[in-house]
Amino acid sequence: MWLALAFIAFASAAEDPKPAAHPIPASGTAYTAAVPANVEEETLGQLLTIRRVFVDRLSGGDTATQIRDMIVAAMQGAKLFLITENQDRADAVLRGSAEDLVFTDEHSSSDSIHANANFGLGGSGVNGTRTSRDGRSIRQGVGVGESESSRSSERRHEATAAVRLVNKDGDVVWSTTQESLGGKFRGSGADVADKIMKKLLEDYARAKKLKQPSVE
Repeated sequence: MWLALAFIAFASAAEDPKPAAHPIPASGTAYTAAVPANVEEETLGQLLTIRRVFVDRLSGGDTATQIRDMIVAAMQGAKLFLITENQDRADAVLRGSAEDLVFTDEHSSSDSIHANANFGLGGSGVNGTRTSRDGRSIRQGVGVGESESSRSSERRHEATAAVRLVNKDGDVVWSTTQESLGGKFRGSGADVADKIMKKLLEDYARAKKLKQPSVE
């Protein structure tokens, strides 16, 4: 009987083999999704597909509203995109935040002049500059002191802006952060708007260069 049971168990194992074992990844192995070979080139390439841009309200208060108007003026002057007030017609929306902070820059300086001398009688004329008739040395001295300090303060502005272009699919196509203390003939807000536009023009030109077919 024991032989019969052993034979049945052996036959059952032969007909129902164990499933093949799957390899278990080693501890610490990371799996990452496939990414484009050149993300930067693909992202910059989307700039070339934009025709109309809507500049959204920037967060940051009243100063942000002024900087937004300066950005609109700078983009309009560059004639890179059509600036529209109808967001539904826009190919991309410019969003972000901006702020123009006011602070006081203080400067202080001080100048001082000091001179010392003395006058007295010594018991001996040795090493003295002058000697009296009775043999005692005569020392003279004068003391003068003068100091002057000044302090000045200057009211200044520091503008910052962080903006991004977002297409209809919600993808961020382009972004930049700029800051400025202003220039000799330009306020800080206007200078930040100009820097944003210059950076956009620079990256747009780079996108066109990347899309040009290579000549072999």
